[in-house]
Amino acid sequence: MQIDVTFGTAPLHLPAARPVSSRTLVPMSKSARLGVVLGLNLSLIAALVIVGVAAHSLGVIAEGIDYLADAAAIVISLIAIRLARIPPTPRHPRGYPKATMIAALVNAGWLLALAILVAAGSMRRLVAGAGHVHGLAVLIISSVAALVMLLGAFILRGDGDDTDLNMRAVLLDTAADAAAAAGVAIVGAIIYIAQGAYWLDPLAALAI
Repeated sequence: MQIDVTFGTAPLHLPAARPVSSRTLVPMSKSARLGVVLGLNLSLIAALVIVGVAAHSLGVIAEGIDYLADAAAIVISLIAIRLARIPPTPRHPRGYPKATMIAALVNAGWLLALAILVAAGSMRRLVAGAGHVHGLAVLIISSVAALVMLLGAFILRGDGDDTDLNMRAVLLDTAADAAAAAGVAIVGAIIYIAQGAYWLDPLAALAI
């Protein structure tokens, strides 16, 4: 398509600007987006576990364990994407079209097992007593984690294509992690201000 502009007596033919898709958010391949989010997860795991232990916060420790599970899930997703790209062979004439779907199911099973373990630990603390929790440390590290996971969700959103069940599962999990971290941050703020209400910490871990 061209746009005619008259300058003096000679028309100038200018190419029309190509439309920019409103769905394009982060111009990266699926593998690249998963790789970036994997790096974000790995950068937070050690910090969350260390701060969680130092602050006696099961909620923060649960975040770290959850991010470790997410990192493993992303690795599975990357493997699934590579398998899906393998060309057909005589032994596998259709290739591996269901690889990403299987990866999404594995991710769901992994998260279910993690949820059961965290729930058991949270219930024990709720019954036996949570003990002293350093609210300020919980507030700071969880706020950082929430921001990082929001960034990860934005990167995973990519071009807005939600037809890939595997990518959609990782995106929803990352967004849920951001919300969970924000919730733990709020709990940390309440504990810091009240200098008590420590039972909220295992309750937050149970919610995660």
